Amino acid sequence: MISFELGVEDLADTHFALSPLEETVLSLRVLREPGLYALHLPWRRSALARLDARDTRLLTSLVGSKLALPDFLTPRPTTFAPTFEEQLSLVRRTPPKVIRRDVPAALVAEPVPDNAAAARFRDTACDVLRRYWELTIEPIWPQMQLVLEADMTYRARQLAVGGARLLFADMHPNLRWHDGVLSIDQMIGRHHVAVSGRGLLLMPSVFAHKPTPPVHPEEPPRLTYPCRGVATLWHPAPAPDATALVSLLGAPRAALLGLLDEPLPTVELARRLKVTPSAVSQHLRVLYTTGLLTRARDGRHVLYRRSDLGDQLAVPPAPPRTEL
Repeated sequence: MISFELGVEDLADTHFALSPLEETVLSLRVLREPGLYALHLPWRRSALARLDARDTRLLTSLVGSKLALPDFLTPRPTTFAPTFEEQLSLVRRTPPKVIRRDVPAALVAEPVPDNAAAARFRDTACDVLRRYWELTIEPIWPQMQLVLEADMTYRARQLAVGGARLLFADMHPNLRWHDGVLSIDQMIGRHHVAVSGRGLLLMPSVFAHKPTPPVHPEEPPRLTYPCRGVATLWHPAPAPDATALVSLLGAPRAALLGLLDEPLPTVELARRLKVTPSAVSQHLRVLYTTGLLTRARDGRHVLYRRSDLGDQLAVPPAPPRTEL
């Protein structure tokens, strides 16, 4: 078990960030152990089709025998949403002594024998990760980012409404918050970290199957956790409906009306349709002002849903029965 002891100042400095590099590295577990990640099998098939056998072997070799990953491959983000290249440049500057510490700690391989071997390991890992990012993650990163940001909005509201207890309550069964200590079960590490004014960085992840703190206790306190909404990420966008409704409203507005049988915010609609939130907002305004949608505010979000009139248009009435 790994635990973080958080004081009042640490809770005040609990914040969120995105990490395209960490998402890339965590996705390597899906390549190595597909049975743990059934939701990601469509993505895995597509990724393997783009990779050659040599790169696949190199990539999966970075994952430890217990699915741990060397800490140096996932540096702490220095801004809210750094680019992949910004983070990779930090990895390329990792001192060899840190690599020699992290590789055996993650049970990836035997201890790296010297600094020259550590530098070669680091540079090879960076080169193959860049190719992997460009082929398999970068094309879908905009959709992933919308899912991650939606989760952060939800978590921020949980924190505002119920404090730390509610914030951590439904993140994952392995997490437990009690008396100012956040405990993470089923870890290969066994240590207690006094956060001591450094704050806790929280990072939602599409590819994490359980909470993931740094393996080494000297790393700055952070927690990567499975985000909400992953189940729909690989679903294709709704196909245009070639019906009279499309002719009346246009394909984008007809697709929006079809989705809004439940309350949804703009960011979630944009993710599902794979368009920008601003484009969705324009169509939502038209549908709302014509009486086809209702809306209500939920915290910082405005939720839209079909009105009764919208239901009548989107759901055609049952055909009349024909007496035989």
